[in-house]
This record gives sequence, C-alpha cells and structure tokens, in this order.
Amino acid sequence: MKRVSSWGRLSADQHRLTSLADSETIAETIRKKNGLPIGNQRSYGDACLNPHGVLWQTLKLDHFIAFEESNGRLICEAGVLLKDIQRLVVPRGWMLPVTPGTQQISVGGAISSDVHGKNHHSRGSFGDHVVQLTLVRTSGEIIECGPQKQTDWFKATVGGMGLTGVISVAEIQLLRVPGPWLETQMLAYESLEEFFAVADVSATNWEHTVSWIDCSTSKGRGIFIRGNATEVTERAQPIGRKLRIAFVPPASLINRLTLRPATAAYYHLKKRQSGTAIEHYESFFYPLDNILGWNKLYGPRGFYQYQSVIPNQNSYLATKAMLDEIARSGQGSFLSVLKTFGDRPALGMLSFPQPGVTLALDFPNQGDKTLKLMGRLDAIVKEAGGCLYLAKDARMPRALFEASYPCLHEFLRYRDLGISSGLSRRLMGT
Repeated sequence: MKRVSSWGRLSADQHRLTSLADSETIAETIRKKNGLPIGNQRSYGDACLNPHGVLWQTLKLDHFIAFEESNGRLICEAGVLLKDIQRLVVPRGWMLPVTPGTQQISVGGAISSDVHGKNHHSRGSFGDHVVQLTLVRTSGEIIECGPQKQTDWFKATVGGMGLTGVISVAEIQLLRVPGPWLETQMLAYESLEEFFAVADVSATNWEHTVSWIDCSTSKGRGIFIRGNATEVTERAQPIGRKLRIAFVPPASLINRLTLRPATAAYYHLKKRQSGTAIEHYESFFYPLDNILGWNKLYGPRGFYQYQSVIPNQNSYLATKAMLDEIARSGQGSFLSVLKTFGDRPALGMLSFPQPGVTLALDFPNQGDKTLKLMGRLDAIVKEAGGCLYLAKDARMPRALFEASYPCLHEFLRYRDLGISSGLSRRLMGT
C-alpha cells in the first residue's frame, strides 16, 4: 500500500498500485477485480483516487503504434503523454488539435476528462479528434468504439472519468501546422464588459483565446491573450528553463496578505508587455509546466480547483456575481482563468465543455471557510444553469451534480461496476 494524492494535494490515502504494462494483457489483469485506471495523476480532486482500493497505472502503456505522416493519423497506447506526442509530431508539421494547460497528462486521461484548451470555439474538445478507441471492461469484454462506431459507448467514455473501462489504445486525428510557433497578442482589459467584447471579436479571427482575470478585486480587470499558428523561419527554439519547487512551505504562499499585491503586480507587468509577439507552442500552451511542483506552493493542506461553465445567456451576470463573492470573501485566486467556449454541445454524456463562459479558480484549502465560499459559488452556478468540471472537482454536492449533468442516467447504463473512484462514490454512490 502507498499513500497517493491528486494534484490538489487535499488528501493522501492509502492505495494499492498495479502497473498495466501490456495492452494485450489488460483484460486478464483487471478481470473481475475492482480498481481505477489512472494516468499521470494530474486531476485536481478525487477523480484519480480510489482511497484504500486499487489503482491501475497506465503510464507503461506508452507505445506509439502507428503514425501516418501524410494524413496526421496517430495510433498510440493510452499511457502516452501529450508532451511525447507533441515532440514527435510537431517537427513533422502536425500538432494536437486541442491541448489543455499542461502536456504532462496521458492520452487516456485526456479522453476520460474530455479536456479542452484555448480553442474550443474553433476546434472543440479533445474527444472531437478521437477517431477510435479500445475499451477494456472488467468483465473481460473488449469494445472498439468511436464517433461512427458504437457511438453510445464512445459518448459514455469521452468525459466519463475512466468509469466505463480501461482505455488501452486510441487513434487521434492531428492538425496540420506550419511549425511550432504562434503569433500572439496580449492586451489588458479593465472590466468584465470589456472582456466579453474582446472575446466576441477575437473568436472570429483568432484560433486560441484565453484570459487571466484579477480575482482580488470586483473590477473585472485582466489580461487577454490570443494566438494563431504562424510560419517562422530561422528562429532558435527557446531553451527550457524550469523552476523546481523543492519543498512544501508550512503555509500557503497564496494568502490574504500576498494575493492583492501579487495580482496587482502581475496585472501591471503584463499590461506593460501588451502587444504582438512570436511565441513557441510550449510556452504559450503550457506556462505552468515550467514550474515543477507548483502545486506545493499552496502548503500542506493543498488547494481546491473550482471550474464552472455558465450558459451564454446568463454568463455576464453569473460571472460578475462570482467575482463579487470572491472579492468579498478575501480569499481570492491567483491562477484565475476566464474564457469562452464555442457553440458546440457537450460531446460526451459527462463532458464539461459546452456553449458558455468558463471560470477556473484555485483556492488554498482553509477548511470550512473555503468550503462555505465554494458553496456560495455553487448557488450562483446552479441558478444560472451551469455546471462544474468533474476532472477538477473535490467537493461538489451530489444534488448539484445530478441537476447539472442531464445525461447522467443514460451514462450509468455504461458504468463498469468493477471500477470505482473517490469521485464516483461521492457523486454516484458506488
């Protein structure tokens, strides 16, 4: 048994670890057993935990099976990390069409969480580019599914948090790109109204859009960033300089005393840096990957990630209400991301990305005080008809989950009852 934590470091329960090292023997290893498939443990809450149970680790399922350079079709095992895909295919003129804020996650994890990036309005979610996948059930059944084949199984598995079986192999359609560079533009906005205006205009001509928002104040000011792939020649790839957080401080470094000056300094620094630039894809998509172990900054009690999506018709009022509530609480979030999703319906039965505006927040764990704040945010999200992201959740009330995921009852038909997680027991009872 070994103590295992998720990326939020809110708990460290005992688990029994079993490595899945061969896609051909997965069925035999998991048959008639209870466990949970996991990748690189980058989920923030309890979706990747099975307290006092078994975890089936997939990182040794890391083989590339086929890559058609002519058409960008990639077949690989589910334990392959996104960073390894990017480093294989980008020099050959291809790239993952959708990528989240870290490339340190596995293909299986990206599918199970149906991750999104800065370009949902133009490319959708990760699952939109999965051509086919192989699913292994604890019954021993092996299911091949995709958007044109056994589509119900596919829709249950994409965004299904690993609860329909173990993904062993996936085929992905990559995106043709001129190179590893993007033309980017950064500009400051002073209000929430200005954010919505800039986001609306940017969605037409910019593939990637995202913003950082200052949650220490209710003004709604922030930094908007947008980018397009571009062809650049004779430019040296930047040398990666990574900062490593070597220890856990005795208390969170993000706190009431540091938050306001830190966010103000960041806002004014980035405002002075506003303008157009050429940026490498790694620094543009994955800035936090350059700070190894950044989750330790929140101290020994860890932190909560809270990400909501609000339907467009209610997005302004609900987002403003959440920002006001956070500012009044004094707790705040330094890593606060506000962006818009495109007009694509959720792909999977439990997929998070859907038309609307999404706000992602990190809150240092201050116990009951933090839980009460998130409870007040829950009320705003529920009234606005929104939902929370399962891959980042650690404490959502079951009633909110059931109210905000209308396809839940359909999804339960495809659950593999030999698979269980902290999240499934908390929100589904098993």
